[in-house]
Amino acid sequence: MKSLFYNTGYFIRELFKTIRLSPLSNFFSFIGTSLILLLFGLIMISWWIGDNFISSLKDEAQISAYFAPGLKQEQMHTLVEEIASLEGVTAARYIDTEMAYEENKRLLGDEADILELFDDNPFESYIDIRINLDDMDSVIGKVSGLQGIDYVRDNREVLVQLKGLVNAIKLIGSVVALAVGITTIIIISHMIRQGIYNNREQINTLWLLGAPAWFIGFPFVLAGILLTLLGGVAAVGLIILMLEGGYAQLKSYLVFLPLPSVIELKQNISYIIIAISAGLGLFGSLFGLSSIKKD
Repeated sequence: MKSLFYNTGYFIRELFKTIRLSPLSNFFSFIGTSLILLLFGLIMISWWIGDNFISSLKDEAQISAYFAPGLKQEQMHTLVEEIASLEGVTAARYIDTEMAYEENKRLLGDEADILELFDDNPFESYIDIRINLDDMDSVIGKVSGLQGIDYVRDNREVLVQLKGLVNAIKLIGSVVALAVGITTIIIISHMIRQGIYNNREQINTLWLLGAPAWFIGFPFVLAGILLTLLGGVAAVGLIILMLEGGYAQLKSYLVFLPLPSVIELKQNISYIIIAISAGLGLFGSLFGLSSIKKD
């Protein structure tokens, strides 16, 4: 640690010397890293917006349980309480015939006049059940097996499609994150190898003088981390400019879509990209240093 501290000036000089020896190559590495991290940031923002939307949809996932004929009012309310206590059920409420009539009238909208053709209320009382989407099959099975429940309208196809959409978004995000990591590591390792080649005579001299491997490689690690950090900062700046310029307009177009706070998005994306850029710079540099040979 003392050796590292005492040689700080040398490491900084070597860091900038490494960058100056291949300015064009390092410039393109910086641009490439910035664009990759920018793409990653935009994908992350899209993922957060989609996840926020999916979470709101998951909260709205529901099934309807209809009572068996002949049940008394007390038995119905007992069933509601029993269902509400099931694992995977977030809420359960009793819907009487009048409430069912008004709800369907609202859903029919302009076509609600058709209900006036009926002399009596055509709707039955039922239990409106909000469920955790991940526990869909378990909840439907438990509710269907309860005594006093005639049948369950589960909208299974819609719920399955919704669950598939959630999994697809997670898969795309994982693939993009993996691609960004591999690409950035390759770019940085190439830059480090280029720096090693340009400094090969000095490295050989240091080897002959008995310098340890960490002493020779540390400036290259600093260069790789600095380059990716600068790329991360540039990507964050561009993303913030995009959010400030277009997020309010996006909200005006997607009034039906619950969007996360722009301040929250800025903070989260800044922390994540800076942390990822530093980590990728470190791993890319260490990978590049593996090409140093004593001969």
